[in-house]
Amino acid sequence: MQTVSLSFYRFAAPLSRMWALGMMGAARLSLPRIDGLQFWKLCGSGTGEGFTPIPNTAVYAILTVWPDLARARDAIVNEPLFTRYRARADEHWTVFLTPYSARGAWSGQTPFIEESPAPTGPIAALTRATVRPGVAAQFWKRVPDISGVIGSDPNVLFKIGIGEIPLLQQITFSIWPDSRSMAQFARDNGPHANAIRAVRDGKWFREELYARFRVTDELGSWDGQSPRILKDIAA
Repeated sequence: MQTVSLSFYRFAAPLSRMWALGMMGAARLSLPRIDGLQFWKLCGSGTGEGFTPIPNTAVYAILTVWPDLARARDAIVNEPLFTRYRARADEHWTVFLTPYSARGAWSGQTPFIEESPAPTGPIAALTRATVRPGVAAQFWKRVPDISGVIGSDPNVLFKIGIGEIPLLQQITFSIWPDSRSMAQFARDNGPHANAIRAVRDGKWFREELYARFRVTDELGSWDGQSPRILKDIAA
């Protein structure tokens, strides 16, 4: 069953941050050579609530898609590229995901296969979009309110904003205890719902993708601890 891994790395020292920035280019040479890798993206991150136009030079992410969980875990633990990242990083965390809903495209591809039934435990939501340059200013005016609402929601277990190209190619990723809490957040009136209406009415995005996943496993820690995902899976 297809597995998506999303790995986060935190770099504290200036030299380590410079190395991570350089790997946004250099890692593109290594990733295509990894056996079994079906799709990959290298991402930076935002500051504040995690989704802002100001980059966070300390945090980077790698999204990868694998044929199954066994290959995903083996690659993240043993492939030299990921080993180098862990050796340089002050902290790292990888979450393993199984898609159960996906629509849209990413760089002209449909990377996620809907193979898993809808979950009863924690789920992850990923939204990725390419913003039309002409409306980027309007889009980013909406973002602070949306980020604040997500951050204040007591149900969200983890959230971050990452992106491939600053300002234009953006991803929001969040983990929720169940599908009901995530759906309630998306439906409630407020900045998030208003932004969705504005996007649809104004055709702000040139390309968009919406995906939902079961959370199946994790490795490492973030902010000095597990983000409580496994605890909720076992509950």
